[in-house]
Amino acid sequence: MAGVTDRPFRQLCKELGAGYAVSEMAASNPRLWATEKSSRRTDHAGEMEPKAVQIAGADPADLADCARFNVERGAQIIDINMGCPVKKVCNSWCGSALLQDEELVERILRAVVAAVDVPVTLKFRTGWNRANKNALRIARIAEDAGIQMLTLHGRTRADGYSGQAEYDTIAAVKQAVRIPVVANGDITTPEKARAVLAHTGADAVMIGRAAQGRPWICREIDHFLRTGEHLPAPTVAEVRGLMSHHLQAHYAFYGEYLGVRTARKHIGWYVRDLHDGEPFRQQMNLLESTDEQLRAVDEFFDSQRERGERLQYRPVPDAGLALAA
Repeated sequence: MAGVTDRPFRQLCKELGAGYAVSEMAASNPRLWATEKSSRRTDHAGEMEPKAVQIAGADPADLADCARFNVERGAQIIDINMGCPVKKVCNSWCGSALLQDEELVERILRAVVAAVDVPVTLKFRTGWNRANKNALRIARIAEDAGIQMLTLHGRTRADGYSGQAEYDTIAAVKQAVRIPVVANGDITTPEKARAVLAHTGADAVMIGRAAQGRPWICREIDHFLRTGEHLPAPTVAEVRGLMSHHLQAHYAFYGEYLGVRTARKHIGWYVRDLHDGEPFRQQMNLLESTDEQLRAVDEFFDSQRERGERLQYRPVPDAGLALAA
């Protein structure tokens, strides 16, 4: 979720019911810590607790130093990324590429756990490819090393984000360890969240892409899991207010020039499933100021209001559960 889960977005998700939100990946290379991008990625000023920083790298000593550096800056949880499938990351032997070297995984986990006095967690995938699925061994290594929570995405690195996530492996990991396990992958509706929890026995679910443009999915899932009932769809006025709140915080965080450009993707996600959303998304690429963006968003939601009090979203397809391949 690099480029997505910045501080304004994390804060909004927490306000809308998420119990936990992790930062974008922070590079373990110490030469990058002082860069503007890295500093922004680990900026938690004013953020609701808990404050969790995800770190990425391949050198145990660098990762340990990075963990200490971020704890000194206020991180209350360190999350180690061994799940990113992006080629650029894996070519540096980071992210899910590490799953190919279980000895290195163990050295990294032990080094980071020993370096800090806050909980250390692990995000990973089911394996490098379907012929080399080693999530069970990685999970046991992690528990023995002192990792306090696992988040497992139900795909291999080779799968990327294609096909369907599978949950049998998550269920097997949950049975094999005593620490909390969080299920991740293709959880797009409250019903899917409940089904995944029931199938895997996981302690929680983590939402990724489904929250892009719909951060209120956090409260929808939370309410459904607690009551079995659906919250009504948000009103046009409410989403308009949430977007305005999000954009104002986004601009304050990034500044005028970068803010208006990085906000375009968020605006596109908010409107992608709405009537006339695609031409409006394209219009955003032509606007060069935050005032123009805000005015255009207001005008767009005025047009949506003419269609009814509540936004009319196309239904999200629920693919059901996928079993292990």
